[in-house]
Amino acid sequence: MTALALYIHWPFCAAKCPYCDFNSHVRNQIDIDAWRQAYLKELRRHFNLVGKRRISSIFFGGGTPSLMPPSLVQDILAEVANLWSIDSTIEITLEANPNSVEVNNFRALAASGINRISLGIQSLRQDDLTFLGRLHSVEEGIHAIKTAQYCFKRVSFDLIYARPHQTLDAWQAELSQALVFGTEHLSLYQLTIEPGTAFATRYARGDFVLPDEDLAADLYNLTTEITLSHGLEGYEISNYARPGYESQHNLAYWRYQDYAGIGPGAHGRLALKGVGHATKQYRAPETWLRQVIDADNGFDEINQLSVQEQASEMLLMGLRLNQPFDLKRLPCAVDQVLDMKGIERLAKAHLITYDESKLQVSPLGRLCLNEVLRIIRRPS
Repeated sequence: MTALALYIHWPFCAAKCPYCDFNSHVRNQIDIDAWRQAYLKELRRHFNLVGKRRISSIFFGGGTPSLMPPSLVQDILAEVANLWSIDSTIEITLEANPNSVEVNNFRALAASGINRISLGIQSLRQDDLTFLGRLHSVEEGIHAIKTAQYCFKRVSFDLIYARPHQTLDAWQAELSQALVFGTEHLSLYQLTIEPGTAFATRYARGDFVLPDEDLAADLYNLTTEITLSHGLEGYEISNYARPGYESQHNLAYWRYQDYAGIGPGAHGRLALKGVGHATKQYRAPETWLRQVIDADNGFDEINQLSVQEQASEMLLMGLRLNQPFDLKRLPCAVDQVLDMKGIERLAKAHLITYDESKLQVSPLGRLCLNEVLRIIRRPS
């Protein structure tokens, strides 16, 4: 039975963080009964589309899905189990913020079926939490980690580094503090300025300056060194885990396996009758809700992908992993998706290693991964 990863998008947040370009929205009132009806309806429509599958992982993302009533999470999971086959060891992740209201829901969320939590801690320094627009304090963040470790089988949390004025010594101290909690997984992201965010406006105005490229590279190398010394391997460009504790859901993305995206703005990649398709749901929450309830269709787009498009996406995702990419997996000839002159140039610069069957981004290349990925792609 073909495996399928399932992503559920909850689009609402208590506040919009200035660095965030995700599909998240602040609303004073939410009709939970209407949203319950819509999620269950869209799950059933996906079942009719993809048929009986084995669900390999479930991920509640957002937005801030820890703001969802636990009863809604439970109803969604019950419907998934009713429609598809679910293994008893399935990983079911929910993203959460460490605010007291959400932490109070942890026990109920665990009872509803969540067994892995991903916490948006972002910093263990109060000044930087304020700069990042976070609503929680350092103390609340630490309390959330400890509470999560008590309630859930697996706990991961996020930190953002390469912040303004951050030094190597300061990051080493903060990351070392984070590793003391002993979680098996960390997501460690460099602060980037995304178009359309509040930070983009403030950065263009000169309100703050990010570390230069050399310091950013040193911070990344330090991150890899410190996490590895504590037994966490960098299995993806921004994700670190003890062996066996990698995010199974995110691995489905990076390994280019089938996944269904349900909820406002959610994307999916589905093999339908043996043909790869890209799906995208309506982005605006109210539009998605209306389309699902009134028109029985949450899809804004569903497009067939050519084998070259699938191969290109497969490469772009697979090369994020810290392991060789098996070129025999490609559904078309290598030279149809790879720029062989670019490959030669990158190999000579020691940014990649390449032979006829394997391709891997080197540690040096990972420092400029986006540029490496741009160069290796064959012009369309």
